[in-house]
Order: sequence, then C-alpha cells, then structure tokens
Amino acid sequence: MASNARLDHRNPLVFDTHELGRRPGALQRLTRTIDAPADLGIQGVIGVPTGAPLELELRLESVMEGVLVTGTARAQAEGECVRCLEPVGLELEADFQELFSYPDADDRGRVIAEPGDDAEDDEDRFFLEDGLFDLEPLLRDAVVLALPMQPVCQEDCPGLCSECGVRLADDPDHHHDAVDIRWAALQGLAGSLEDGEKDEMSGGAPQSARADEKQEK
Repeated sequence: MASNARLDHRNPLVFDTHELGRRPGALQRLTRTIDAPADLGIQGVIGVPTGAPLELELRLESVMEGVLVTGTARAQAEGECVRCLEPVGLELEADFQELFSYPDADDRGRVIAEPGDDAEDDEDRFFLEDGLFDLEPLLRDAVVLALPMQPVCQEDCPGLCSECGVRLADDPDHHHDAVDIRWAALQGLAGSLEDGEKDEMSGGAPQSARADEKQEK
C-alpha cells in the first residue's frame, strides 16, 4: 500500500523506526496506551468505543526489506447481543504482524515504480515513509478479525419471544398458547352458538315463539 500523504509523527498511531538504523537484526520494543480512534471495530455490531484506553505492545525488527512489526492490542469492546439486544462487553486482544517495506522514493517521499513493477502488488504492501509507519490500517484489520461477528451475552442466550418481544432469559417459563388456524373458524362458530344459547336462557325467546303465544290467547 503505497503512501500518498505524509505521515504526522504527532499521531499516536504513527511510529518512528530511525532508532533501528537499517541494521538487519536490530530490535526495538515499545509499549503505548492511547485513546482508541473512531469506528474501531465492526460498524453497528461491536467495537472499541472512541477514546477508550487502547494498550499497544510492539516489537520492531529491522530486516533487509524493511521493518517487521509484531504486536498486540488490548482494549474493552462494547456492543449488543444479536439475540436479545442486551449490552455486551468483552476483553479484546488482537495480535498482528506486518512488514513495512523500505520504498525507493524521491525527495518528496513518493514511491517510484520501477519498470516491470506490479502495481497491484504495491496495493497490498505497507511502506515506510521517512522512517515512519502508520499502524492504524493494520490495527483496524486485526481488531475486526479478533471480534465476534455475532456477539452474544451468553452462549445459550434464548433471545426474544417472537410473539411479544420479551427477553426469554428473564422469564424461562414464558410461552403463548398456540392456536391451530384450521380450528379457528370452528372456534368462532362455537362462540356464536354459545352466545345464542345464553340469549335464550336469559328470556330472549324468538319472535316466532312469541307470535304463536299471542294466537293461542
């Protein structure tokens, strides 16, 4: 991935490799706690809140091609259960390793593609810029891979009731009486007959019966 903008050494995710001095085998270990950048995680699912403490442990090793960066990021991730929508928190630990290559660059820090170079290969590579590298793209990829795609509050979370939305873990005995739609019409007919019987018992005789009584009189 060729850089197209100069890196800012004041950025907490930008690191300086000048101390290694391009000496293959030289090592440097760094520990840093920073504020997490925005949108670090899986959008709308789970991630590290913006500004939350993010601990970084890095090992920088100079090799012939560049600087091999190996590290671990630790933070508290937050999201919501995909089954019951309750808040979910988990300890995140993301490991990563990447080679940041020394680019052949002009005095402006731009990568010069040599004849025959494969531009597509460059898109998949990370480069040093004036001895600096930006950890953020690598960190984002590592965090996404370390987070669950479908977080749950507990492995056996029963989720929500499909009928009324109540959280089933709070009411294990919750249920709804199922009605077979094939009997629904008969149940309605039975209800109508029962209503008619109640009317007769309450003195509401049919009109024909009342007419017959008058004729007899």
